[in-house]
Amino acid sequence: MQKVVNVLAVASAAVSLAVVGTFGYVFVNKDAIIKNITDGAMESVLGGGLGGLGGGSGIAPELPTGTNDLSPAPDAPQQASVDVPVATPSF
Repeated sequence: MQKVVNVLAVASAAVSLAVVGTFGYVFVNKDAIIKNITDGAMESVLGGGLGGLGGGSGIAPELPTGTNDLSPAPDAPQQASVDVPVATPSF
């Protein structure tokens, strides 16, 4: 019976030391952990860093401008125009 109690005491001590050690590590390195998580979140939201803002190239090459959506593609067939008769009033 004494051996079972000793094994439980050693296991309890090991778990306690692991918990205290983990909290100590997190407390000492909390700034680096916060910075890594923040950088990872910003990278996932912005899609790879700051999108070229620091390089001077700007975001324009990466984002669509929308102007090409308004004109038809050069190889697309043009729609035939339909002539609608207009009634002229006779007074």
